Amino acid sequence: MRIALNASILRAPRTGIGHYVAELFSALRNLGGIDLELFDGWSWQEGLPSASLPGYSKLSGAVKLLLPNAYQLRRLMQQHRFDRGARRVSPALYHEPSLWPFDFDGPMIMTVHDLAHVHYPQTQPVDRLREIERQVNGGLERASKILVDSQFIASEVVRHYSVSADKVVVAPLGHSRRFYPRSFEQLNVPLAEHAVRPREYLLCIGTVEPRKNLQLVIDGYLALPEALRRQYPLLIAGMPGWRNEQLQGSLQRALASGQVRLLGYLQDNALAELLAGARLLLFPSLYEGFGLPVLEAMASGTPVILSRRAALPEVAGDAGLYIDPEDIHGCASALQNLLEDEAAWQARRTAGLLRAQDFSWARCAQITANTYRELVGS
Repeated sequence: MRIALNASILRAPRTGIGHYVAELFSALRNLGGIDLELFDGWSWQEGLPSASLPGYSKLSGAVKLLLPNAYQLRRLMQQHRFDRGARRVSPALYHEPSLWPFDFDGPMIMTVHDLAHVHYPQTQPVDRLREIERQVNGGLERASKILVDSQFIASEVVRHYSVSADKVVVAPLGHSRRFYPRSFEQLNVPLAEHAVRPREYLLCIGTVEPRKNLQLVIDGYLALPEALRRQYPLLIAGMPGWRNEQLQGSLQRALASGQVRLLGYLQDNALAELLAGARLLLFPSLYEGFGLPVLEAMASGTPVILSRRAALPEVAGDAGLYIDPEDIHGCASALQNLLEDEAAWQARRTAGLLRAQDFSWARCAQITANTYRELVGS
């Protein structure tokens, strides 16, 4: 069974959808019986690219500034290259992992990870949002099946786009093998690069944008007693997002204190080490279609404080410590609880490790492969 998979997202530094494509590709390969052909936006390949295209983000940004209608022009060129390759490899089915499917003369599957463009349009560049709105409705109509990461997103897709429920398939995500509990000896050297020691810092992961609720992260942390902040610095890992101006004042003040540090984008292994060494992950996001960092933290043996919003309870279950994402003092209280109460911390760690066992990329791939076979009849 030959499947075409759009992997053009892998030209950029890997974030959520990029990790999804890479992990799903590897897990499908392990199942056997599926011949995957990857389209990287320009050419067709049988294997994953080893790394993102150097300077891709800067180059892409420059092109958008210099060329009007850059998204449409790029799409036309990519569609031409996609068509040429599709005629040659002749896939039985095309899988699009984002909201912008190419035209394809055959069955097509889309993966919808979230509806952030609907609920938080202010976090998207205007031209990108316009192109999403132009593409997504037609794509969902053409799709033979729609894969989603959670039951929450399945319900949203059915409700917002009037899609038939039997067209939507829930395929929960998994955690990579690089996320696992590590000894202090394994962590001392890599963590020294950030001037921290194992279990002596807090971690927040996410693009610096409003829906990640970093304002609460900063305010809740700064509401902790001074002694705890001196003992446990807060590290924030993630790329700058859109419309994050309102964060800048408080963020800059927090950074000036030296107790909050902004790390920017981290490579996969560095992030896994940092996550395994954290005292806890603070993830009070307002909206997530799944919440991979939550699962990855639990798999690493790191307790999670998170909001009971969107799909996050589906991932953390009873292992997470939930807070009101608008309650600064509630956030500070939860932080203080897991920093000072060793028994509570250990209980959350144990529950998280157990909960993470319910999720795997092998399971996600099996559900995906079953959907492929249902459509192509083999």
